[in-house]
Amino acid sequence: MAKKKSKLAKRAAELEAAVAGLFTGTPAKKTKKRRKAKKAKVVKAVKKAVKKAVKKAVKKAKKAVKKATKKKAKKR
Repeated sequence: MAKKKSKLAKRAAELEAAVAGLFTGTPAKKTKKRRKAKKAKVVKAVKKAVKKAVKKAVKKAKKAVKKATKKKAKKR
């Protein structure tokens, strides 16, 4: 199995290919852009917020049910 190249080695190879392309006239191979880590952070934060909101809503609903059953019991 081939050893994984370091980021520095990959970048050096890209730059070499780009320089060679300038002299030979062939365009450099387009590299795949990395997805931003920021997006992952935002998604994580949103998930956390949604989870918190759901928890709060469930708690409120349980409280309301408890209150309603208490009122019914009092009427009897």
